[in-house]
Amino acid sequence: MKTQFMLETPYITLGQFLKEINEISSGGMAKWYLQEHVVFVDGELENRRGRKLYAGSMVELPEVGTFFMEKKPSETAEEASEE
Repeated sequence: MKTQFMLETPYITLGQFLKEINEISSGGMAKWYLQEHVVFVDGELENRRGRKLYAGSMVELPEVGTFFMEKKPSETAEEASEE
């Protein structure tokens, strides 16, 4: 399954990302998860929970799917004034 993940900040750490997609229930589980599961970031095996993921990064969790990091479009002044 290929999925887009919208970043609301300039980056997200791999541990935070795993929590956001509900693969782990707390940040403390990230280290364990990365020891027990295969995770690829941009095609390379990754085991650092603090790895920063930026727009354009790709995370592959073979048992779950592939996620593409994308920058969330910022609101324009017009859209903000309509609310």
